[in-house]
Amino acid sequence: MTGEPDPEARLMPPPLRDDCFAMPAGVEWTPVEDALALLRTNLAPVTPASALPATETLGRVLARPVTARRANPPTANSAVDGYGFAHASLPSGDPVLPLVAGRAAAGVPFDGTVPPGHAIRILTGAALPDGVDTVILEEEVRTDGSAIAFRAGIKPRANARRAGEDVEAGQTILPAGRLVTAPDLALMAATGVGEVMVRDRLRVAVLSTGDELAEAGEPAAEGQIWDANRPMLLGLLEQFGYAPLDLGRCPDDRGALAAALDRAAEGADAILTSGGASAGDEDHVSALLREAGAMTEWRIALKPGRPLALGLWHGTPVFGLPGNPVAALVCTLIFARPALRVLAGEEWRMPQGFDLPAAFSKSKKPGRREYLRARIRKGRAEVFASEGSGRISGLSWAEGLVELADGAREIAPGDPVRYIPYSSFF
Repeated sequence: MTGEPDPEARLMPPPLRDDCFAMPAGVEWTPVEDALALLRTNLAPVTPASALPATETLGRVLARPVTARRANPPTANSAVDGYGFAHASLPSGDPVLPLVAGRAAAGVPFDGTVPPGHAIRILTGAALPDGVDTVILEEEVRTDGSAIAFRAGIKPRANARRAGEDVEAGQTILPAGRLVTAPDLALMAATGVGEVMVRDRLRVAVLSTGDELAEAGEPAAEGQIWDANRPMLLGLLEQFGYAPLDLGRCPDDRGALAAALDRAAEGADAILTSGGASAGDEDHVSALLREAGAMTEWRIALKPGRPLALGLWHGTPVFGLPGNPVAALVCTLIFARPALRVLAGEEWRMPQGFDLPAAFSKSKKPGRREYLRARIRKGRAEVFASEGSGRISGLSWAEGLVELADGAREIAPGDPVRYIPYSSFF
């Protein structure tokens, strides 16, 4: 970077506004695109930043742009094993050039100047000696050890890399908000970057609500089900690269839920709850956020997963997901994932899908966007046999989602549909 960052420096983001999730007045059913646009506009990073050695930043979010401390390559060098010379000194016709004593190799530069009309043995990656601007492949040369001969016609600067042709010194090589990859580590190392500013990992608390829930592996009373959402959400957060905080299960008790949210706000940067996001008697997540004065119930024009409660609890963003596991997964991937990226300091990024021929038939009504559990087989998009949102097995069967736009549509086998692999969300 241009100047090393202060190791003690920490970028502290401003708090979120109380109305960061507010919908426009009069809006009842919210199209998916409008909901995503509001999230993108109203959210901001909530994680502080500090300096780390560049080699320890894999999977971390850059808090500041990274600039090259040195050009890459730092000097002009040879792209091949061969012989180097000054192109302007070549004679007319087929050249025969005497060789100077010595050679140039990577890490062992030639200490001297190659006179006009002479050549030098040079290896791949070696710095071009003074007097050399062009390199010919050794396969195109005949030599007796004291001179080389080759056919006329080689172009000036052939097989020679110029200094900084990849990256110039001082050039921005990685933007703020980028998630550091293994190739990024190579780029930073090649340009001399030793330390960068990165965001702390986003801490996300996960809480399941409902008297009907029991812990998997433990006895379930009559009328109870085992909690499937919490393991799924905690696993997703691990895959996203965040630091998940397991807050367990909370009964349908407003005081207990408020205490659990208090604990979450103390230890996390964001909170995911499942269940209690609608407006029923036992939907305490919505009720508590509403009482806190910073809650919006989004009725998304989406199948599955219409109710989505969004708000702040003691300044910490809360995503109140539906209790149904299928709807919880879809809402997490489509809404919470891009929002969490922004809170973590990443660039806003939506999953990449692609068109495939359908291996199914479907008649879709207008008014809602739909996501079908899907996978690719024989180059076509298959969908799970049932669209029932209680069919949890379909989440495991699937390898992605088929996205159907808001309008009406008749789909026949072979028609193009948009397929989004699960991997595109990570």
